[in-house]
Amino acid sequence: MRKEVWFGLTIMAMVVLAAFVLLPSPSQMTNGHLGLLMLALVVVAIMLGFPTAFTLMGMGMVFAWIAYRSQNPGLAVQQTLDLMVQRTYSVMSNDVLISIPLFVFMGYLIERANLIEKLFKSMHLATSRVPGSLAVATIITCAIFATATGIVGAVVTLMGLLALPAMLRAGYSVQLSAGAITAGGCLGILIPPSVMLIVYGATAGVSVVKLYAGAFFPGLMLAGLYIVYVIVLAKLKPHLAPPMSAEDRRVPLPEFAEIVSTSVSNKALPGLMGAIKGKRNAAVPMKTLLNHLVITLLPAIAVVLIMGGIYFKMTAPIPQEVAGEVVAMGGSSFDSSADEGDGSLAAPPSEDGLQPPPTEGEAPAALGAVAQAPAAPSEAVVDKPVAAAPVAAAAAEPAVDQERVPAPMTFWIGLVSCAVALVIFYAIFSFARLEIFKMLLGSFFPLAIMILAVLGTIVFGLATPTEAAAMGSMGGLLLAGAYRRLNMTVMRESVYLTAKTSAMVCWLFVGSSIFSAAFALLGGQELINTWVLGMDLTPVEFMILAQVVIFLLGWPLEWTEIIVIFMPIFIPLLPHFNIDPLFFGLLVALNLQTAFLSPPVAMAAFYLKGVSPPHVTLNQIFAGMLPFMGIQVFAIFLLYQFPAIGMWLPQVLYK
Repeated sequence: MRKEVWFGLTIMAMVVLAAFVLLPSPSQMTNGHLGLLMLALVVVAIMLGFPTAFTLMGMGMVFAWIAYRSQNPGLAVQQTLDLMVQRTYSVMSNDVLISIPLFVFMGYLIERANLIEKLFKSMHLATSRVPGSLAVATIITCAIFATATGIVGAVVTLMGLLALPAMLRAGYSVQLSAGAITAGGCLGILIPPSVMLIVYGATAGVSVVKLYAGAFFPGLMLAGLYIVYVIVLAKLKPHLAPPMSAEDRRVPLPEFAEIVSTSVSNKALPGLMGAIKGKRNAAVPMKTLLNHLVITLLPAIAVVLIMGGIYFKMTAPIPQEVAGEVVAMGGSSFDSSADEGDGSLAAPPSEDGLQPPPTEGEAPAALGAVAQAPAAPSEAVVDKPVAAAPVAAAAAEPAVDQERVPAPMTFWIGLVSCAVALVIFYAIFSFARLEIFKMLLGSFFPLAIMILAVLGTIVFGLATPTEAAAMGSMGGLLLAGAYRRLNMTVMRESVYLTAKTSAMVCWLFVGSSIFSAAFALLGGQELINTWVLGMDLTPVEFMILAQVVIFLLGWPLEWTEIIVIFMPIFIPLLPHFNIDPLFFGLLVALNLQTAFLSPPVAMAAFYLKGVSPPHVTLNQIFAGMLPFMGIQVFAIFLLYQFPAIGMWLPQVLYK
């Protein structure tokens, strides 16, 4: 029998043994102990291969009936069925879950647009001079594609077909190749837009928008640590990742580029400008030269647009604060006769003590003083508050002619730095690099722009996650159409897989909700709370304990089971230790990366094994995963020691 099977059976035996040893005898067992027994049975059933959603639902229904039966046997069945209906309805009415099928649909469309091959090839050439370039290009490609799709299995499978043979042919170590593919493919469950963050937000009651903003930099940090590890390893042990030969780094040039580079200049910008000005390149069409000159100038155009936008934003006139003068009715902004009362807002008095009802199109008297000051109201309405209108008008007039604020010195330093960087960039920007840049324009930038557009609209509050997911789905349709991959077969498969995945997630939420309700009815949550609080832990000790438990749970379970089963147990304890659920969620999101990289349920390993050559064993794949799992633990430590990595952006955007 395989070692991983023995490992799984051993963990199940330990769970069952712990349940029998730690729980009291049946005669002394309370409902709270039944809740803990239910938790242990659920873990064992899932490890035996039973469907997670229906295991949670079935266990929850059985133990909820036991809890109700202990109180009122006659109504136990009816109350259990009512609980199932109510929990199902409450889950399905959660608006946050609408974004899941839209993001999944976007991912399946992008997966079938056949972008990954072009993306990997362009990244490979762009990083050709970096040590371990193939592994670095693999991680970057996996991170971008996994972020766009969020489907770990699809990314690992496609990169296993594309990158693994290329790395093995180049002499790369099997362990390093497998580790780079599996670790990079799992980044999609952390870097937004991530379905995992939506599930955690819906389970813990945390804003998905803040989770997306908070997970952005930790995800980039983790990807950066992977790349740094590969580069250092390739530098220290070149036999594990041999450098590319000069022939492999050579980029074939089109005919016009060969002519211009030999007759004018090897650099793209001076060569194209010289070819346009002179008559030495009559064989090159002017349209081709102009098109490539525009492509060459795109980085400079982008810098000009970005710095111009920053300049106009930083030098915008400071608006005069007139709100206080308009709102403070009866305050110091008016004449002394307005101070006769207590300064509070009140309707202006009339001679007979009553106000006539407002006619059609006329505001009520209490609002007419401000909203309709130019009108000709009666004497009862015309009173001191009318002075607000000329004050507001007088304050608004100078804003038109107000001068712009001088730009700070930091802007000019940044502008000079960008100019120097552009000069250096164009000094080394040859025609070979122009071809690589064109490949990136056709593969990397469309995905990057779409991802940034979806994230930007969410993070900056321009759209809700559901609205941004709809935009992402439209972007996926446009990308698939632009690459001529949009047909009925692709649409049918994408819709079917989206419905299948969405149904799985929704049933998982229903099962989790019923399970959590049964666990609470039995008093299991209260028993755990009492036990944890009785340990008299400090917040640091509790955080370490929680993360260690989640890390160990990642060995036998996937992230879906961990979130829907165990997060409802940890979340109620956070207020006692003054821990922000948002920060706790970011730590959990980093920690749950181990669920895909830890045996025996490391699904990424099985995805890769399914498309690997016969000589690549599962043990080699597991061995390649271990260093990247250690990097994940180090990333958790960094995030805990420097919370600003994850909390800075949400605090800046959502003060």
